[in-house]
Amino acid sequence: MKKKVNIKDIARLANVSHTTVSRALNNKSRIRPETKERILSIARQLNYRPDFIARSLVMKRTKTIGLVITTIANPFYTELSQGIEMTARELGYNIIFCSTNYDLSTEKQYIEMLRSKGVDGIIFTSAHIGDPNIMELADEGFPIILVNRRTYHLKVKERVDYVGVDNLLGGYMAVEHLIRLGHQRIGVVGGSSESSVGFERLEGGKRALKAYGIEPREEYFLEGNFLRESGYQGGKKFLQMVDPPSAIFATNDYMAIGVYQALIEEGVRVPEDIALIGFNDIELSGIKGIDLSTIGQKKFEMGAIATELLVKRIEGSETGPPKEIFLRPELVIRKTCGYDLKGYQVEPKYLNEASFKVDYMIKD
Repeated sequence: MKKKVNIKDIARLANVSHTTVSRALNNKSRIRPETKERILSIARQLNYRPDFIARSLVMKRTKTIGLVITTIANPFYTELSQGIEMTARELGYNIIFCSTNYDLSTEKQYIEMLRSKGVDGIIFTSAHIGDPNIMELADEGFPIILVNRRTYHLKVKERVDYVGVDNLLGGYMAVEHLIRLGHQRIGVVGGSSESSVGFERLEGGKRALKAYGIEPREEYFLEGNFLRESGYQGGKKFLQMVDPPSAIFATNDYMAIGVYQALIEEGVRVPEDIALIGFNDIELSGIKGIDLSTIGQKKFEMGAIATELLVKRIEGSETGPPKEIFLRPELVIRKTCGYDLKGYQVEPKYLNEASFKVDYMIKD
């Protein structure tokens, strides 16, 4: 069996101390350029590979991050995870991937597993509004960051970074777009009420109705779970109404595609009979034949920003108070709402963006 090359082997051949070799391999200062180049050349010739286990014992880091998502079934998380994984790799970190299927007990089990493996931090895209698991980690001070979803614990807000789209503004923009196209009967298929994303997008839509003087109809608000089947069932329920909505906002694209399927099965024309808009702008939404109007968010960038910020916290280069980073949503107009922008009868009434902050923090 071939002996594994170590730092002492390189030091002997380069005629330097193993401390100098370590400085060269870790790109540290206090080493002459010609000495560094000679060491790196010898390391390449010997096909040297660092011993990450030994390094982690010395550095007290494993260069590993946990990523906890809700479900692999939703294409949104695939696109978000790409930004996280690629950025982590560029920064020298590996990712351990976990999917909770929306279950808090499963989330807790994954946290215990990740901690047992010595991860340096965890990225959560699975947080519930009152998530006790996140609260425990925040109390402990373990490095975590919330992406897309967040809790409403005041203590978490004061201790944990968050990166996401401005969901309140995005929900407002979606419903406003339908109103400006002339719709008054607007139905909503929302996400889980345990999710900040579901709550905020629904709240944003309600604020748009209020801004334009449209009285919300309780029967037009259905709760889904962000999966396609719940959108499909929501679409069927709307069509069974005596007075169905003339337009539907599904608070994510995956549910919107389910709504679309239900409408087409019943012979309903989109957008001629019922207009439809989603949220997220997943890749599937832009495929010809679907052409879903939606609220776009920069999923890859969201993941990249969160990963970079968490790594800075882990390595100590970011030490200030927690950050809340809100990315601006974008209206993406495709066929499912129609293209006749001249049909707008009113000017947009975007509220002051400061009013789109959430004031529903849990203090206990």
